[in-house]
Amino acid sequence: MSRIFTMEYWKDDNWYVGRLKEVPGVFSQGETLQELEENIRDAYELVLEEIRDEIPAHIKVDIKEIEVRV
Repeated sequence: MSRIFTMEYWKDDNWYVGRLKEVPGVFSQGETLQELEENIRDAYELVLEEIRDEIPAHIKVDIKEIEVRV
């Protein structure tokens, strides 16, 4: 399953620094914009792993996409 997020990014000296706007805590950096994109995907995956590790193995988790208006 793919999801689309908004990556906000900026230059800090010679580095591209960015975050996923919709996912608090997902930040990364890279020497190029392409490297930043790869690194931010890795950071997102690490956050998902952390969340999955918090759920006991015997619990079955279902996923349902919902719309939330802001």
